[in-house]
Amino acid sequence: MSLAYRSATLSLTPGGVRERPNRHAWKACVGKLTVGSNPTPSANRGRMVHVMNDLNVTGESGAAVTAFSEMLAGLRRTDTNSDTNSNGDEYVITLPTDWLQGRTSYGGLTAAISLEAAQRSFPDLPPLRSAQFAFIGPASGELHLRPQVLRQGKSTVFASVDLYGDSGLAVRSLFCCGTDRRSSPDFTRWQMPDVSEPRNCPAFFSWPNRPNFMEHFDGHLAGGQFPLSGHTPPEMLVWVRHRDQSAPDDFVRLIAAADALPPTAFAAFDEAVPISTMTWAIDILEPDLRNDTGWWLIHNVAETIRDGYSAQTTLIWSPDGRPVLSARQNVAIFGPQP
Repeated sequence: MSLAYRSATLSLTPGGVRERPNRHAWKACVGKLTVGSNPTPSANRGRMVHVMNDLNVTGESGAAVTAFSEMLAGLRRTDTNSDTNSNGDEYVITLPTDWLQGRTSYGGLTAAISLEAAQRSFPDLPPLRSAQFAFIGPASGELHLRPQVLRQGKSTVFASVDLYGDSGLAVRSLFCCGTDRRSSPDFTRWQMPDVSEPRNCPAFFSWPNRPNFMEHFDGHLAGGQFPLSGHTPPEMLVWVRHRDQSAPDDFVRLIAAADALPPTAFAAFDEAVPISTMTWAIDILEPDLRNDTGWWLIHNVAETIRDGYSAQTTLIWSPDGRPVLSARQNVAIFGPQP
């Protein structure tokens, strides 16, 4: 999951998170990002759903693009079948160039394709609960995916998928899937920040020379900073959705969107440097992904930038205020040199 943004001249400084605002009125994205504002759940729930359906979902550049659902339909099963029940079918896909960054896939897409391969091989998997991804090498050329069930218990299944590219093993994925069980208490600490609707926030994917795959996402900055804005602390609060709204909401689509933003460390830089995500771990906080708008509010925070690496956290909310996913990411940074 390597990126190098070559040029960006951005002077916009949006905000959008407001502490205890008038929750019945929309305001423009102004002010400073304030993490931890705690509006009541009733104020958040359902208030975004009816106002987000009229934003443009076609490609900004006008160039021909391959819809996410069409791209995913290119994942096909090969004739290589295993003799054991634990190994699934092998799958192969060649990604269209508009889904690449340079010559390789971005990490979120390889993670999403790996989950799709696991679910096709083992259609009776329980709901996804957590996943870990190691981005070992470039995911370029024809990609081959090999799913396997590692262990199946009464309520939990562990499955893995190895994804190979032209240079060998590119991504190793581990999925933990589990059925619901009754538990008490019912608690979450992650309240959705009170932010403006996307139409009142500046477009996020607006800088020149951005990777091809970003053409497939619509984004609006609700708080924090743009990439290459030279600001600390580095964080981004962004409304993101797929431009292709033809496929149902599921975790394959969500995982692809969850990694659509550049690593948050880029907000602290004022010049482009090569970067590459090494590992990514996600936890599913809400198995119900009903979302009438397609929008997800993604909050990325860089906790450290030091010694050529950055540790980053992610939280994602649905438009009605439910936290659906949390994640951690380790990013290698190759410059600038002191």
